[in-house]
Amino acid sequence: MTLGAAAVADLLRRHEIRPRRSLGQHFVVDPNTVMRIVRLAGVTPGERIVEIGAGCGALTVALADAGAAVLAIEIDGRLLRALTEVCAERSVEVLQADATEVESWAPRLADGECWRLVANLPYNIAVPLLLDTLDRLPQVTAMLVMVQDEVAERLVARPGQSAYGLPSLKVACRARAEILGRVPPTVFWPRPRVSSALLAIDRLPEPAAGNIDDLYRLARRAFGQRRKMLRSSLRGVVTPGDFAEAGVDPAARPGELGVADWSRLAAAAAGSATPPAGVDGASGIAS
Repeated sequence: MTLGAAAVADLLRRHEIRPRRSLGQHFVVDPNTVMRIVRLAGVTPGERIVEIGAGCGALTVALADAGAAVLAIEIDGRLLRALTEVCAERSVEVLQADATEVESWAPRLADGECWRLVANLPYNIAVPLLLDTLDRLPQVTAMLVMVQDEVAERLVARPGQSAYGLPSLKVACRARAEILGRVPPTVFWPRPRVSSALLAIDRLPEPAAGNIDDLYRLARRAFGQRRKMLRSSLRGVVTPGDFAEAGVDPAARPGELGVADWSRLAAAAAGSATPPAGVDGASGIAS
């Protein structure tokens, strides 16, 4: 069963629900798009899937009918009865929670089990949620999400591209990301003013760098002044000798460096820093 525009409209009418812009609610009302997501995700029977922003349950139902065991997370209490109704007699656990507070739902992801995140993500939480998932939930090994087109471009961007920034770098540290397709506004109700994209994020077996925390702190400082050369934005934190040791041009901008470059630079800076008084082994890298 898939929920089309008429079914979604009837469900919302019966439960007296109107979409809330503050929650970024744009419900998918096109069955073909829903089935496309399930197909691209490669859902297999018995697979464990967490869905963020389940909404009316159109994608939830399709995932469950493909054989997945679904943890459907929805923040809007008004939608819980409607969501429970359409998911009846399916392998779906409905949980009311704020997905941005990872600790509120992470305990439901059993340790030692592999999970996949498949969702039509609310636009206003997509980037922090995806980055938090990569940083804090290693049991989520893959994601297939629908996000704003511009967000997808930022997360898959490579060094030297205009969209490349700190989120791009953070994704590259832990995963491979790829845009699998575009989605027009016409598949949603209400229609958003922007187009969307289907984004696949597959976690790497091991992080691309072993000093990610130091790398993040250094890169965050530099990207805060992304138009400046590194020797300016990192003055007082990275010495000329550190740049030389890392093989990084001090005249480069932060958007020109990839994971390996940032890792070498962070390691060089950490090795030359003087620990603060009374703190053993501190890196000395400013946040």
